[in-house]
Amino acid sequence: MMMDKYKEPISWTAGTWAFFLIHASALLVFVVGWSPEALLAAIVTYAARMFAITGGYHRYFSHASYRTGRAFQFALAWLGAAAVQKGPLWWAGHHRSHHLYADTDKDIHSPVRGGFWWAHAGWILSDRFEATDWKSIKEFAKFPELRFLDSWHWLPPLTLAVGLYLYGGPKFLVWGFFASTVALYHATFMINSLAHRWGSRRFRTTDDSRNNLWLALLTLGEGWHNNHHRAQYSERQGFYWWEVDLTHYALKVCSWFGLVWDLRAPARDVYAEAGAAI
Repeated sequence: MMMDKYKEPISWTAGTWAFFLIHASALLVFVVGWSPEALLAAIVTYAARMFAITGGYHRYFSHASYRTGRAFQFALAWLGAAAVQKGPLWWAGHHRSHHLYADTDKDIHSPVRGGFWWAHAGWILSDRFEATDWKSIKEFAKFPELRFLDSWHWLPPLTLAVGLYLYGGPKFLVWGFFASTVALYHATFMINSLAHRWGSRRFRTTDDSRNNLWLALLTLGEGWHNNHHRAQYSERQGFYWWEVDLTHYALKVCSWFGLVWDLRAPARDVYAEAGAAI
């Protein structure tokens, strides 16, 4: 049943205006046309920033599922901020709150409690969640460069947009930034909305998280959401070889070059429980 507290009008903050302006600007693809190079720019900027969200904002900053050095930590934070989903500390703090109260009345974006629209985008457009939850993200809040990036989270996307325009003109800007960012928005948001409604449940978690191959393909592995809610600490979210998890593969390659290490895997009891459910 939808809770009344989720029925909020849109708060017309600067971030809300930017959100809708990016969507409107994506329609310029019908004005500037397309080219193979522009489409490739869109794919590359989508994939790179999605990796930074899934591998950086989510698996690293939110769940500490592996370790890395300060330089690569900042690189992940910068590239993640370029996805226009605010700063890494804001993102991780709110995500930790989601896991703490998943699909209860205190969950900030539960489709079970608040409905599809609220979980997908409504909560982001509410001014109730503008502030960073510093208390829940203390281990990363000690880094001044991350605090700077959290405050100046518009700087990476602006840099990306200007760079694309200078490199390839309006076509690269529209496809590589605006259209790509809109696709990133809704693929990421679908984990909040659809991945708690659409798919299978291997584990009997206390929430309504689901595993979904199609969402996993769109988000480089985040669609194995029921797996993730069962073992939040795990770096890999596709627990078996047939569960495609491109973020895990990329992090594994990064570990070969010493960029990341101590990738945490699901515990034996998780696999034992999964085996009983399959």
